[in-house]
Amino acid sequence: MRVRAVAGGAAAVLALAGCTAAPPPAEGLAGELTVFAAASLQGAFDALGAEFSAQHPGVTVHPTTYDGSATLATQLVGGATADVFAAADLETMGTVTDAGLADGTPTVFTTNTLEIVVAPGNPLGIDSLADLATLSTSGGKVVLCAAQVPCGSAAGAVLDGLTLSPVSEEQNVKAVLTKVQTGDADAGLVYWTDVLAAGATVEGVEFPEAATAVNEYPVVVLEDTAVARAFVDLVLSAEGQRLLTDLGFTAP
Repeated sequence: MRVRAVAGGAAAVLALAGCTAAPPPAEGLAGELTVFAAASLQGAFDALGAEFSAQHPGVTVHPTTYDGSATLATQLVGGATADVFAAADLETMGTVTDAGLADGTPTVFTTNTLEIVVAPGNPLGIDSLADLATLSTSGGKVVLCAAQVPCGSAAGAVLDGLTLSPVSEEQNVKAVLTKVQTGDADAGLVYWTDVLAAGATVEGVEFPEAATAVNEYPVVVLEDTAVARAFVDLVLSAEGQRLLTDLGFTAP
């Protein structure tokens, strides 16, 4: 099994202003934009938000709220307000659409897959999911996302048939990554995009089972405004898709 060393993930972000395939700016677009997005989308949606603000100076673009998709969905159903919601899986998006909060049909805009994340140099020699399970049952510190979070659901699918006892189950994928980066965990399961963004602070180990649990990311307008629709258009545009691809996401 190949261990992928990653360096300079942040440099993969393209300068959106240099691209030419974005939809033309809407004349006189004004208002406010509030976006809720899965934690694994942070780098991409920060860049998309900045580009949207540059294209539409009359729009106040609030900082995107990031967390585990399930946490965000619970907040929205509980009364939190946002104009756009981007989740890390279709099931979690269903929680929001079933509650009647979406305006229109969600669109899958990108996909992502899991990798094992370890310390630089892979000091424990983790080369497979079986190694990860052995590490867990022999006293090693393995951390996963909680089962209700998309990355946790995907982890459960790829680990089916293996015995693994995580030392903690986190509410979003960034928390899993942080524990490995700080040495609080020996290994974990995160998305490939998180490994890429972390650069030389971690290494990623690919495993073939990841292809059986690909996460599809849907986005939907919650408040039917010209601002919300324009932001979703940017996400779906060639410009938005190019950014996502450069950050390690794959086309749907």
